This record gives sequence, structure tokens and C-alpha cells, in this order.
Amino acid sequence: MQLADLFASALLGQADDVAIEYEGADGEPATLRFGDLHARSNRLARAFARRGLQAGDRVGVYLSNRIEFVDLLLACIKLGLVLVPINILYREREIGHILGDAQPRVVVTTRDAVEAFGGASPLDVTELTREAAAESGDDVRIRLDGGAPAAIVYTSGTTGRSKGAVLSHDNFLANTVNLVACWRITASDRYLAVLPLFHVHGLGNGLMTWLASGCRMRLVERFDAERAADWFLTFQPTLFFGVPTVYVRLLELPRELAYVIGSRMRLFVSGSAPLPPAVLDEFRTRFGHTILERYGMSETLMNLSNPYAGERRAGSVGMPLPGLSTRIIRPDGTEAATGEVGELLVRGPNVFSGYWRQPEATAAAFVDGWFRTGDLAERSEDGYYTLRGRRTDLIISGGFNIYPREIEELLLEVPGVREAVVVGVADARRGELPVAYLVTDQPIDPPALEDRCRRALASFKVPRAFVRVDALPRTALGKVQKHLLPPWRQ
Repeated sequence: MQLADLFASALLGQADDVAIEYEGADGEPATLRFGDLHARSNRLARAFARRGLQAGDRVGVYLSNRIEFVDLLLACIKLGLVLVPINILYREREIGHILGDAQPRVVVTTRDAVEAFGGASPLDVTELTREAAAESGDDVRIRLDGGAPAAIVYTSGTTGRSKGAVLSHDNFLANTVNLVACWRITASDRYLAVLPLFHVHGLGNGLMTWLASGCRMRLVERFDAERAADWFLTFQPTLFFGVPTVYVRLLELPRELAYVIGSRMRLFVSGSAPLPPAVLDEFRTRFGHTILERYGMSETLMNLSNPYAGERRAGSVGMPLPGLSTRIIRPDGTEAATGEVGELLVRGPNVFSGYWRQPEATAAAFVDGWFRTGDLAERSEDGYYTLRGRRTDLIISGGFNIYPREIEELLLEVPGVREAVVVGVADARRGELPVAYLVTDQPIDPPALEDRCRRALASFKVPRAFVRVDALPRTALGKVQKHLLPPWRQ
């Protein structure tokens, strides 16, 4: 079975049902039926085939949330092409790495974003859509094995260079079927989609459960706290996926409005970063709902989840989803005892096959068939898992992964900077913020450093502060002791 088979029940079986609401190119509300989506993606698949694209070819997508992203996803699935979503906050340096690594046959973006691609020549999404309109909307289907790659999702790695996690049709199928069943998503749901589609949270959890269940979706370009109330009141969703940052902003809504929104909702889900227990408690008081927290990764999609029916435990990411196995191990590889903190390992049909063209990194990521998540966790006596930090220095800010070394390498290019280290500091809204500590030959110019970072990196990677220190605290072996750096507070 391939993803096209799973989605056929909605695209064909519910062809006349409204599938999606979105803001059209003219800024006016627009809707499409499932049958419309089916025909649009068939036309786009034929346009790709006419350009010579074949199963296994990569298609880079650098787009914000818009209807064409859905078209591209479905066209790739039907033709066996491999979607390579690119974070729209990335700039030329980061985009260039992904293009050089994935080597997509085509890259699709908007005309105003072309300059971020340097010497590359991406396709304009508007022109591509116009080209596809001339093709037939009849069904497109090729024979694919479930193990065929469906997407390459780039994620931070231990070397600081982004690695491409290869996710197959089977990986997405297993994840989607699990979430639809465990979170009881049905055609009667109304899903408000605010998460970026280039991220596995919005793509693998959001778009794919929508297409599998046949529910109705309202797609917005990005989460906007100023417009959130209007979306909730006019669309009246029953289903919402967010990151902790989003839930912190929703708590700013008036109490009476929160009550009205909560009265119509069925399920709020949080992931991509730890949800502070205080946020969960206050949200339950204001909205009348206990947020369901879960745990996943780009390499594995979803691994654990609090139960839909049962205790949604504050601070916990719940229990393994059906078909998944988990282990917690000590540094020596032996099994950790109940309540003991160790590294979390997972195994199941959701786990990726490896990193794109990086056999050494792939080998290091697995031990005896188990994927090493790099996250530390402990298991309670009754089976709930709680995350206790990360084995690596990865920073998660607003649901986005930030690997410090990438920023450090950029700062070390600045004349006069002798040493640089970036750490994550706690932030109530975004979870963590990156802060840079620098050893320099002269006083630093924070605005100039910030400008340099903004021109080279995604906005969420730009350090919130630049702190000059005389020396970095190190062990006798030369390892930086980040916990001994002077504290920084906003």
C-alpha cells in the first residue's frame, strides 16, 4: 500500500465534500472539494512527468502554507517523487546546503523568494500551476513499494550540518493510521492548520491525518495571535495542533473568549518542544481542555502520546503508540531501571531508513536495529514516559531545532572573534532562546553581529544576545563547561 491508496477514500470517496478553506491569491476566502484537490494534483503530476521527472527524483519546495503546497505533496505522492520541504526562514547559506545535498531535479518557490537561491533557478509556483492547468485531471497512479521514499526532511545533526532524514510511504502510513485511530480523527472533525507545512508536525501529523480522515481543514499561512480568535470563532474547529509557543499566546485571549472556543473544540495537541506543566494547567482552567502532549522526531514521526481517553499527565509525553517499541538505556548500553534516566531508543514502522547519502551517520544513529533518539527519558511504574533533557546540545525554540555549532561557525568568521559558544536559555514563550558567548580581541558590536546572523541564518537561529567573556570555562580535556557560563537574563 502507498499513501495515494490511503488518501483515495477522501479524494475519490468524498469527492463532493468541501476539503479545504484558505485565503486565495486575491485575499478572498476560497474553498476546494476533495475531488478538486484530486484533479489539481493529477494535473501537476502530469506536468512534472512532461518535464521528465520520474519516481525517485527529488522536488524541493520552499513555500509558506498555501494551497499549492498541498498540490505539490499529492502530486509527488502519486508520481513517486520525493518531496524535500525547505524551511522558509532559511537563507541562501542554509538553502544551498540542502540543494547541494538532496540535488532535487526541480525546486518550487515564489517569484519574490528566488534571490534566496543564489545561482539556482527555481520554478515559480504560479507559473507551474498555470502550466499544470493545461494537463488532464484524470487519475495518475504508478506502482510503488511501500518502502519507497516519500520525503527527505532535513534536521540538525551532531556535526552541526543539516542531515536529510529519508521517510518512506510506509513510515507516513504507519504514523497517519496511528494518529487517526488513537486521537479519534474522523470526517466530522474540523482541523485548523496553523503549523508550517515544511515541518513534519504540520506535514506528517496535520496534512496527512486530514487527507486520511476526510475532515475539513482551514489552512492559514502562519499562526498569528492577533487573528487567532477570528479563526476559532468563524471556522469553529474541533481539532488543533500546536507547539508550546502557540499555547502560551492563546492564553492571552480573554477568559470569556477562551471558554467559547473551548466549548466547540474536541482536541488540542502539543508537540515539537516540552509543554510547561503550568501552561497545561492554566489552559485547562481557561479553555476547559487538557492539552494532549506527544513526542516525535523528524526521523521517526510520532513515537509516544498521552491517551485520548485516560490521564493526560502533566510533564509526560505518554506511552508508546501502537506498533512501537521503546527502550531506555544507560551509557554502557544496559537497560535502565524504572524511574532511572537514560537515553530513549525506539523501533517501529514509523522509524526512517537512514540519512540521505550519509551511511556513517546512519550507522551511528542505530544500535542493534534501535534508533537512538539522543533524548534522555525515564519511565514510570505505570508506563508513562517523561523527557529529561537531550544527550546533545540541540536547542528547541518555538518548535524549531537549532544546533549551536552552525551559529558558532558563522560567528567565528567575524574578525576578532577567537572563540564562540551558543547555548539555549529558558524562555516562557518559546521554550528556549539561543544566546552567544564570545571571546574577542576587542569590544563587540551586538547590532552588527545580529545583522550578520540575520543575513545568513533563519530568524529563529539568531542569538537573542551576544555576551563577551574573557575566557570560556573548560575541563582539563578542553571541553567547554556550558553550565559554568555567566547566566543571561532578559
